[in-house]
Amino acid sequence: MKLILPTLFILMMMSCQEIEEERIIQSKELESSTMKTIVESKNTPAPIGPYSQAVMHGNTLYVSGQIAIDPSTGELDTSSIANETEWVIKNLGAVLAAAGMDYTNVLKCSIFLSDMDNFAEVNSIYGKYFTENPPARETVAVKTLPKNVNVEISCIAAK
Repeated sequence: MKLILPTLFILMMMSCQEIEEERIIQSKELESSTMKTIVESKNTPAPIGPYSQAVMHGNTLYVSGQIAIDPSTGELDTSSIANETEWVIKNLGAVLAAAGMDYTNVLKCSIFLSDMDNFAEVNSIYGKYFTENPPARETVAVKTLPKNVNVEISCIAAK
């Protein structure tokens, strides 16, 4: 009996050590699979604050809100809600393209409007880009948007 107890204790300790080693391996695998990659497109305006245009995590892309800035001039186009919406969605498309995706990869959009009276026109333009199997989305009116624009759209996409 005296010999059996120490042997059982050693076997138990070895099992615990092996389990701990497995946890460390799994933890390292988890860390590498949760790495984030910053995605930037030269075909969209540079961020106007401390954020990235988009972040890729695994196969999922989180695109920051885009506004109607012409990337070639750096100027806003708020001449009409239609023009503004076109620029916003084109800027989203450029960020998606930088990640090897397009509008068909979009799972969800968030649309922010300065005035809900613009909903129908924004929705009409939006519908030209998301024709089949459109993504989930919400549209909300907010008091003010960056640079006093009328529309901002962000999205989540996946490969």
